[in-house]
Amino acid sequence: MSAGAPDPIARAFAPDRRGAPVRVRGWVQRSRSSGGILFLHLRDRTGTVQVTGKKDVLGPEAFAAAEHVQVEGVIEVEGTVADDPRAPGGREVRARTIRVVDPGLPFPIFQEQTEEFRLDKRHLVIRSDEHVATFRVKAELLRALRAFLDAEEVLEVTPPILTGNPAEGGAEAFQIDYFGRPGYLSQTAQLYLEAMLSPHERVYALTPSFRAEKSRTPRHLTEYQHLEIELAWCDLDGLMSFIERMVVAACHAVAERRPAELRALGRKPEELAALAPPFPRISYADAIDRLAREGFPVRWGSDLGTAEERALTLESAVPLFVTRYPRELKAFYMLRSPDDPRTVEATDLLAPEGYGEMVGASCRETSLDRLTERLTAVGANLADYEWYLDLRRHGNVPHAGFGLGIERILRWMVRREHIRETTPFPRTPSRHTP
Repeated sequence: MSAGAPDPIARAFAPDRRGAPVRVRGWVQRSRSSGGILFLHLRDRTGTVQVTGKKDVLGPEAFAAAEHVQVEGVIEVEGTVADDPRAPGGREVRARTIRVVDPGLPFPIFQEQTEEFRLDKRHLVIRSDEHVATFRVKAELLRALRAFLDAEEVLEVTPPILTGNPAEGGAEAFQIDYFGRPGYLSQTAQLYLEAMLSPHERVYALTPSFRAEKSRTPRHLTEYQHLEIELAWCDLDGLMSFIERMVVAACHAVAERRPAELRALGRKPEELAALAPPFPRISYADAIDRLAREGFPVRWGSDLGTAEERALTLESAVPLFVTRYPRELKAFYMLRSPDDPRTVEATDLLAPEGYGEMVGASCRETSLDRLTERLTAVGANLADYEWYLDLRRHGNVPHAGFGLGIERILRWMVRREHIRETTPFPRTPSRHTP
């Protein structure tokens, strides 16, 4: 083989490469042989190309070795780029030599297997074209979100994952033994982000969050990537404006930079590129009235579950803000609405097409007395939150924030039926391996 680094497979499809020598390497996706000719689909990080090898060119021994390479076996090929309208992408590499790097064992993944088996073999299943496309879109989504926040001068910070108290309720927190004391896996970084507001004013974190909910729905994970932002001097309208600008910017970036992957996953990039603010808004009270008219058994104080959220957005092509929920449905730190003590200055952003909540947001309560009252009402030990209450005693300013579930927005963007398909190794109530 010639010296130097191999060529990326994508280079074989460049306009000026017809008839040019090339050296590529990667994983065999499929293979067949017919009449002394071997046909291989070879994949690397840049794409897939058909490789053809003739026995009289390769030699009988090399041909036989290449013929026995299994799916996901690894080879290196030296040959010439040629047009062939029958090949994927209209190009192929006509091999002069094929070197087997790893022939592999028979690949154990095929279409007719049970979902549980495929989850047991998740470490191999994620090599599929569908998962490759999904995780490249996810990487672009994360890049775009960070780029937006950087342009908005929001500072990235690093809050802890291990905490001494559950932020949003003990029943949904994973408790651990922390050297003989109770500890918890973080449900949210929000309280720590609020502590970072002074003097930074605008902060965010992208961390894993953990919820010990035994929810077995297509939109719940027990571990997920959580983007959380806190903004000083911000009210609910300003917060919703920030959220919709961020979601739009991320969708536009993904549409521009990953159109092929989106199409492969069933999403037209033009649909994401067309998204524009402002998003429609509906109050919780109006949402309840609408759902009741549609036959849902809901009334004031009812939580909006999967079915209700789906009904509100199933026919919509744009996200929907639902605002001002009853205080009892939301966390202790949410600001009481000034014109209605029954509600809080909170909003959930529901994804289009019935995919459900992807952002939860609120203004934060600044009154020390009201915070203490709410913590007491939910049965919290005030001593555990003394450090958080200190934030209201020293440099207290109006502020608001939100959390965005990365896997939830991705599920909508790439139209996955189940949220587990948006993360390489999903964690659910029934699974924490591999």
